[in-house]
Amino acid sequence: MTTIAQVARMAGVSVSTVSHVINKTRYVSPAKVRRVEDVVAEVGYIPNTVARSLKMASTGTVGLAISAISNPYFSDIICAVEAECSRRGLTVFLCDTQEDPERELAVIRQLHQRRVDGIILAPSREARSSLDYMLEKGVPCVLVDRLSDSRFDQIGLDNVAAVEALVAHVAEAGHERVGFIAGQPGFATTIERVDAFKAAMAARGLDVPAAYISDSNTGTAQASVSTHRLLSLPVPPTAIIANNNLTMIGVMRAARERQLRVPVDLSVLGIDDFEWADYFEPRLTLVAQPCNDIGQQAAELLIERIAKPDGARRTLRLAPSLRVRGSCGAPA
Repeated sequence: MTTIAQVARMAGVSVSTVSHVINKTRYVSPAKVRRVEDVVAEVGYIPNTVARSLKMASTGTVGLAISAISNPYFSDIICAVEAECSRRGLTVFLCDTQEDPERELAVIRQLHQRRVDGIILAPSREARSSLDYMLEKGVPCVLVDRLSDSRFDQIGLDNVAAVEALVAHVAEAGHERVGFIAGQPGFATTIERVDAFKAAMAARGLDVPAAYISDSNTGTAQASVSTHRLLSLPVPPTAIIANNNLTMIGVMRAARERQLRVPVDLSVLGIDDFEWADYFEPRLTLVAQPCNDIGQQAAELLIERIAKPDGARRTLRLAPSLRVRGSCGAPA
């Protein structure tokens, strides 16, 4: 393997000149630049980026620790983060934490040991150990989706506005008995959306029996089970709000299994618009999250925090967009 010293000798310049040409850290005369570049091209010299990063205290890499990366919502955010980081000359290391606090902490440690410049994290339900570790080690970090700790920069959906838009729409359609299939208990996002649902219903004078709110998880199967539970109540809801895209699929599956017509027998609507929403019959009424903006701005926040470690932390909540289609009609 050709060394930088050999390149310098072949080009007839000093090692520092070769370094300045490659890293563009100081002015070098055009003639010397051409000689160095010609030699680099001739011998196929590859700079030692590890040594350079150690010297510059920067590796040009960031970690992205996300659970359920196959979920279209998180996939969209991942793509947006990677695109913005790539535009800024940064490489992204993607890790799946699998909603496991122990695995999450292990992933955070591994990324830190690999000297990433910062981490973007969708924290698990019990992320205290991971968050405390990053604070102790001074790892720049931005939280996405689950905004649970103001000690960090955070960005995600305005959950209150999203749920308010759904409740307003379902109430305007005439529904008074509305169920809510929530996400996993304990997540900041779940807590915010359940509280927002109760508040929005109460503001309209609509009662929410405890049985009308059913926990779920990130998969479709449990959402289907939760939907069956709601629909088996002595007085079932006439409309159901789904907490996320996979939950919505589970709700629709349960409705089909019970041979219910949507929206004639049951109205459904929820959070997380996704590509398949237009392929359901009827087409699904959903709140769209600004995934591209969340991902892009998460990367921007992290780059800002890497540059200014002691700057004031910010929490950004982005506006939702209600997309009314055909799945929520007036009660029969």
